[in-house]
Amino acid sequence: MAKKKEQIPHSVQKGNLVYCEKHKRQYPPSLGCQLCAYEEFAKRLKTEEAGHKVSEELPSMNLADSIPVVEDDETKSQLLKELKDTRQRIHELEKFETNHKQTAESLKHSMEKVQRILDDTINVMASIVELREPYVVGHQQRVAILACAIAAKMGLSDEQIDRLRTAATLHDTGKIYVPTETLGKPAELTETERAMVNLHAQMGYKVLQKVDFPRPVAQIVLQHHERFDGSGYPSGLSGEEILPEARILAVADVIEAMASNRPHRPAPGVEKALEEISKNKGALYDPEVVDASLELFAEQGFTLE
Repeated sequence: MAKKKEQIPHSVQKGNLVYCEKHKRQYPPSLGCQLCAYEEFAKRLKTEEAGHKVSEELPSMNLADSIPVVEDDETKSQLLKELKDTRQRIHELEKFETNHKQTAESLKHSMEKVQRILDDTINVMASIVELREPYVVGHQQRVAILACAIAAKMGLSDEQIDRLRTAATLHDTGKIYVPTETLGKPAELTETERAMVNLHAQMGYKVLQKVDFPRPVAQIVLQHHERFDGSGYPSGLSGEEILPEARILAVADVIEAMASNRPHRPAPGVEKALEEISKNKGALYDPEVVDASLELFAEQGFTLE
């Protein structure tokens, strides 16, 4: 009886690489790598060992963990050294990536902390004005909420809305220079008193331009009493000369003011305020801002709280 030929699982093709099990056995496991040859070498083996059965396909190999089959010891040593160096570089890159992520996370937390401090500072500055005008407590915050809602309705960018929020929360900062007896006077102001109050936009600008707020917060505050037809103050700007955020702030300020009581008059109410801006649409107030404001209250049920 003829002796059965030994089955040699010599090679299995993997794309352009061939796993050579026969050659792998020639090297100690400590090499920690798979020895491979190109497809042409596999074809020669198949020709030389015709009749032997090829083993089943092995699991896919990682090219990064393989080196070509070579017989020269010096070349093998060089290849192994390069493999070791490559792995070391990969390790260093992974470590760098980890450190980078940790640094980015730390920076994010730091920026969030800075933003919280800035927000707290803004609120403290706003409260100083309210201490001198107790009947308007919350006025600036409510104006800020309304102004941002109008801006969002109009499609302003997040950056513009953030600037507007800051400016609206601080828009009456200049009133710290107005005498409290004038601010709280329970009767109509004289021309002199009115002129003094009207300076608050300029005084607020002078205070806020010294703070490193993102531009143009101070300019928005300066322009929030400008009017679309050029009849406002302090500079008599009109139309597109007025910053979009300032045009929005002007309308939000009027609506909130008319919705609240003042020392010299009771609150006319929101409905009267909406009538006021609608009547003066295109004259005192930007038409686009007026339309957005009316839609906000009528269609979206916005309320001043």
